Amino acid sequence: MTDARTTDREVAPLRERLWAAAVDADEAGAVAVLRGAAQDGWPKETLLLDVVAAVQRRVGEEWAADRITVAAEHAATAVTAGAVAALAHDLPRPTGHRPRVTVACVDGEWHALPARLVAETLRCRGWRVDFLGAHVPTPHLVAHLHATAPEAVLLSASLPTRLPTAHAALTACQSTGVPVLVGGAAFGPDGREARAVRADGWAADARHAADLLEAGIEKPYATAARHQVDDLPHLADQEYTLITRTRAALVRQVLHDLWERSPALRSYTPEQQDRTAEDLQHIIEFLATALYFDDPDIFARFVGWTTGILTARGVPVESLHLGLTVLAGHLYDFPRARRFLNETAPALDPFATPLSVTGTGTPA
Repeated sequence: MTDARTTDREVAPLRERLWAAAVDADEAGAVAVLRGAAQDGWPKETLLLDVVAAVQRRVGEEWAADRITVAAEHAATAVTAGAVAALAHDLPRPTGHRPRVTVACVDGEWHALPARLVAETLRCRGWRVDFLGAHVPTPHLVAHLHATAPEAVLLSASLPTRLPTAHAALTACQSTGVPVLVGGAAFGPDGREARAVRADGWAADARHAADLLEAGIEKPYATAARHQVDDLPHLADQEYTLITRTRAALVRQVLHDLWERSPALRSYTPEQQDRTAEDLQHIIEFLATALYFDDPDIFARFVGWTTGILTARGVPVESLHLGLTVLAGHLYDFPRARRFLNETAPALDPFATPLSVTGTGTPA
């Protein structure tokens, strides 16, 4: 069997067996599935990317559709991560001529499994890999580069809200003269955010990352230190900075107005109120990230995803529309933010009309 000849139909039985173990929180069973398949001749790269990664995507989809609980999603993810670790232990130590690379998640990014799959795929191809795991502070990452002098750094980010931090990490790594390859769902389906921050390469998945490394990555755009505004001149308008700095006050203001305008919200339990505050914080974080890149699609994708989550859980989408309307009122003096909020209206169909702006205030 080879990766080139493997079809979805061929791997489907393995996926189903691994899925059954994952939803049953059976890590030993999951390990047995992968090790047994490896002994039967399945390439480990196929098992990692066409079986494990596919099952993990299904875990996320089932949670989003409200067919499994948060606890079940966490348990299944732990099982797949444990199975990957067990499979990795069976890989031989690299003995070829491939150089050393570093794989890490950016500071604040806790979704480590996608990066782990990249790391193990590279090991399958003979690379010497330093896998630093989740949530790697940038100063520690740079110190590691100085100590090990890798051929390249591969940075992973799954949540778009981690992108400003990823940008800072990328420029810091490039200042050491090490090229940076980025990947993960955060960078968008086409890698446009990777190009915006001048990454040295963007990979859609682990195979793509390995292929790019094998083809060779040029040295960074510049080894001299540069500032974020050098890459993204629109940051000079300060909308991203001001909204980020006043996020907590903005959440409080919007919550206050929501309680005043919606009798249903006033009857919320303390736990429901806390969840509403968390949701508002996420909305503002994604709006700020969209402002950082001047890319309304970042916010629109988040609103569309949130709409699907609410619908699956039987929560009226009107509540999201009301929240965005109130938020728009508090961002009267922020034209880019207001425009992004209005451009989300199609994602809230049948409320596909511009959001009314009734306030004239700015974040406190």
